[in-house]
Amino acid sequence: MAVHGRSTLRDLFDDSPTPHIAHPPRTHHRHFYVATDGSYRAEGGGLGAVIEARDGTRVARLALPDTPPDNNVAEYRALHLGLDVLAARTPPGVRVGVLVDHDDLAANVNQAVLAGEHPDWEPGRPIDVPSRSEYHWRGIRARIGDFEKLRAARIDGRVNPAHPLANAPEQYVHVNGGGERCVLPDAEYGRPRGRSHAPAPEDTATEIPPPSRAERRASD
Repeated sequence: MAVHGRSTLRDLFDDSPTPHIAHPPRTHHRHFYVATDGSYRAEGGGLGAVIEARDGTRVARLALPDTPPDNNVAEYRALHLGLDVLAARTPPGVRVGVLVDHDDLAANVNQAVLAGEHPDWEPGRPIDVPSRSEYHWRGIRARIGDFEKLRAARIDGRVNPAHPLANAPEQYVHVNGGGERCVLPDAEYGRPRGRSHAPAPEDTATEIPPPSRAERRASD
């Protein structure tokens, strides 16, 4: 059960494993949480993302149709999209909790985080990216570098709030019409202290997901 005044995503993150990275209580102090999911079907799939601030303030929800070649690519595309949108709507220097229901994706994200902290940018173990997901993995790696701290938790697909958005995007098209909000956290772990309208980012309906503009940390 969610605690009043706290993000539902935060509660899921706090209760879920973070592969390859220890999960002591201090790591739960995220400013924002993003849950993503991608679906693949022969007749067409979808991408879903839910972004919340620490106290539960909704930053964005997205439900977009997509035609990925397989389920792995769908999952990587969805996270690429979610991180792009989060980066466009939040100030620099924030701490982010990522929630996905794909074991290898969560593990790869945390391995990339650990590699970024290594003097030689070397992961502790090899990172195996599924075929045809390389472009989106480069975008994910670039976005990881945009945030002060980031780590990924692996959650059950049955409780992933992005799951219905990805699996039935035509039923949730109305969630894409919200204002472009930028939520500003305070200095101590982010009670949002206001919202302002930011310039509209690139049209995600035209190019899904929008390509990352950062050039840092983008190697495979």
